[in-house]
Amino acid sequence: MSKQELLRKILPNGRGVWIPIDHGVSDYPVEGLIEIESTIKSLISAGVDAIIAHKGIVSHYGNLCKNTDTNMIIHLSASTRHGGSNSSNKVLVGSVDEVKPRGAIGVSCQVNIGSEKEPEMIERMGEISRQAFHEGIPMFGMIYARGPNLQILDGDLTKGYAHAARLAFELGCDAAKTVWTGSKESFSEVTKSVPIPLLVAGGPSTGDSKEILTMVRDALDSGASGICMGRQVFGHPKIESIAKALVLLVHHDYSVENAMKECSL
Repeated sequence: MSKQELLRKILPNGRGVWIPIDHGVSDYPVEGLIEIESTIKSLISAGVDAIIAHKGIVSHYGNLCKNTDTNMIIHLSASTRHGGSNSSNKVLVGSVDEVKPRGAIGVSCQVNIGSEKEPEMIERMGEISRQAFHEGIPMFGMIYARGPNLQILDGDLTKGYAHAARLAFELGCDAAKTVWTGSKESFSEVTKSVPIPLLVAGGPSTGDSKEILTMVRDALDSGASGICMGRQVFGHPKIESIAKALVLLVHHDYSVENAMKECSL
């Protein structure tokens, strides 16, 4: 299957509902990831396009996605909460040649710009992008503007997130994760910064369905191509319902109210 065909599976019509469940590497126990098989089944039932996970999860549970519309993406960046000053230094824990044999169809990598180890993380993403290019594998970038050395330019309403998205694009990512910047005006500056799909993150779990969906609706209306949202979904008391509501917003252009009604939220 060509790279373009793989991209159409995880980004049908250029839009995507992607759920990262890689958090068990950096933090554990995590609500929603303890009974991870049940969570994965709920996400598949909701019809999400992709689940982003570390390679062990993909190898062990990837068979659950067979004959469904849900696909696995392997996340190759890792660190733990126990790393002290290196806890934000995302190291590589695999390579692209593992992706297809383990049952995934895409690869993901993270950079924290402004962190002490930013140069090394950029170099790692560049290497994974090179491998993905030669293997014909879709490449996803998770780039966060969150380090102590972050230098925000005067007038940058996006607080560095337009730059983060631009870095992902220029390093060869086919799509990238970004964050909601607080307003449609500022978020539009992020989405206008690149020609690749940007998927909006969710942040820490709140369980507030209306708040989550309203933010997503605003992001979609401001140029987002979908969502890449972990804790707000797998940490939600109704995992399948909130995931299905996100599918309705992203792929069927539902209003917040109608999606909540349809999914009994």
